[in-house]
Amino acid sequence: MDHLEDIADQIREEFDAQNDARDRALSQTRTLTRHCAHAIRAVHRMERQNAAAELEQAGKIVEMLITTLKNDHPNLYFAGYTQDALKEYAEARIVYALVDNEPLPNPQELELEPATYLRGLAEAVGELRRRILDILRGGHSTEAERLLKHMDEIYAVLVTMDYPDAVTYGLRRQTDICRSIIERTRGDMTLSFRQHQLEETIRNAEENFLTANGEDPSP
Repeated sequence: MDHLEDIADQIREEFDAQNDARDRALSQTRTLTRHCAHAIRAVHRMERQNAAAELEQAGKIVEMLITTLKNDHPNLYFAGYTQDALKEYAEARIVYALVDNEPLPNPQELELEPATYLRGLAEAVGELRRRILDILRGGHSTEAERLLKHMDEIYAVLVTMDYPDAVTYGLRRQTDICRSIIERTRGDMTLSFRQHQLEETIRNAEENFLTANGEDPSP
C-alpha cells in the first residue's frame, strides 16, 4: 500500500487530461454542428459559396477531432456526442454534393466511421425531400425527379445494412424513417405532376377555344 497515493496521483492526472479533452471536444462538436446546419441552410437558399465556406470550417474541426481524440482518447472520439456531430458533417457534405449533382463523397474521403457515414446518408434523405418541396412550389420539374431517384438509391443501400444496432448505431430506425419520407415525397410529386398536367390541359383548351373563335391566344 506504500504506492497507493502515487497510483492515485497518476489516475488523477489521466482523469484531468481526459476531462480537459472532453471539454474541448464538447465545444468543438457544438461548433461543428453549427457550421453543418449553416451549410445545409445555405444549400437550400442556393448560396453555394456560403455553403462551401461553412463546410470548409467544418472540415477543419473534423480534422482536429480526429487528430486530438482518435488515438489519444478513443473513448471520447467514439462517444455519442462526437459521432453525432460527425454524422451532421456527413449529412451536410452529402446534401451539398447531391443537390448540385456532384459525385457522392465516400467515408474514406470524409475520414468518417462507416456507421456514422451511413447515418448521415440516411438523414440526407430528409433534406432532399425539403429541397424537392421547394422545387415543386415552382412547378413540377425533372430536377425534383432526379433528387427523388437519389433518395430511392440511398434507401436501397440502407435497407441492405442488416446488422445489429450495436454495429450501426441505430441505423435500422433511420432506414424506416427514410422509407416513410420517400413515400410521402413520391405522393407529393404525383400530385404535383397531375396538377401540372391539368394546368397544361386547361391552357391548351383555352388556346384552342380562342383560336377557333378567331382570337389571338397569346397573352
